[in-house]
Amino acid sequence: MIRPLPSLGLLDRVFRVLFPGVLLLLLSGCASVSYYSQLASGQLQLLRAREPVSSVIADPQRSEQLRAHLAQSQKARTFASQQLHLPDNQSYRLYADIGRPFVVWNVFTTPEFSLTPQNHCFPIAGCVAYRGYYSQSGARGEAALQRLKGMDVSIGGVEAYSTLGWFNDPIISSMMGWGDERLATLIFHELAHQRFYVKNDTEFNESFATFVEQEGTRQWRALRGLPPDDGAQSQHRDQFIQLVLDTRTRLEKLYALPLPSDQMRQRKAAEFERLRREYRQLRDSQWAGDKRYDAWINAPMNNARLLPFGLYDQWVPAFSALFRQTGGDWVRFYAQVEKLGALPVGERKVVLKALAGS
Repeated sequence: MIRPLPSLGLLDRVFRVLFPGVLLLLLSGCASVSYYSQLASGQLQLLRAREPVSSVIADPQRSEQLRAHLAQSQKARTFASQQLHLPDNQSYRLYADIGRPFVVWNVFTTPEFSLTPQNHCFPIAGCVAYRGYYSQSGARGEAALQRLKGMDVSIGGVEAYSTLGWFNDPIISSMMGWGDERLATLIFHELAHQRFYVKNDTEFNESFATFVEQEGTRQWRALRGLPPDDGAQSQHRDQFIQLVLDTRTRLEKLYALPLPSDQMRQRKAAEFERLRREYRQLRDSQWAGDKRYDAWINAPMNNARLLPFGLYDQWVPAFSALFRQTGGDWVRFYAQVEKLGALPVGERKVVLKALAGS
């Protein structure tokens, strides 16, 4: 049963009532007030920009390309609830034109000689390794302040995010440059976060959602009579991620050494050059001219740029094994995932390692 969409006015009033209480609980200074205020303002603007996808599709004044893209997205959205047993609500049955390429910009920060992120904790999402800003200028300002402190900093634009079911999340205009299948995979991924989420365990949450995205996409292709993905792009992505993870491992060993700062900086720079060299060798020898990662690899490098890698797929093999154990039954699978999520984090990782090796 689809829940009716509350009016935006009601949602706005609820948002305004709740947010001051959150501020009182969390804030300790003017900088914090400013930061959380822009979060509230940005989220509220996004909520106000929403309109039903059905209205956009029916509007002849809208772009034909936009209407066709949204029409295909709704087929995937229905499939997500009916076949993948993901939440059946108004999320991704709404559209929001935000007029910018990214909905938020995330700022990642680490010490100069450490890969330990500067974590930030929130009442809904728990602790995450970044700070999000609804304006690029706000993100750049935070990054500049952190660089003045001698920190390594990276800014990453984000096309979409999930409020974990607290609000009905829209398809955002920043997502519309993707093809139909890529948009479908995003819907599967974000609805998986709504289906189940564990506070303070990013690797678990993102690996779970990534598995649902991948298996859901496989089933979505099969339903439409399309051949399985040949896996070339996925293989390239996995190989690239492994290069980055290998670099992280070497840097962690380097930072544990008692070296003078100047020597540490030289060896750190050498590791990044090694990453670039190994990437080019792999690209030129195995990828048949695929240069999709060239822009990333050629940009200035630091610890913070390496943080997101590995978070999204570390436990995907474990969830794949669990799915097989439950006979490919989504309802049974989710029940087992919930049991895993209820375990203390140490026990959870032991079970996930065992599953990944099975």
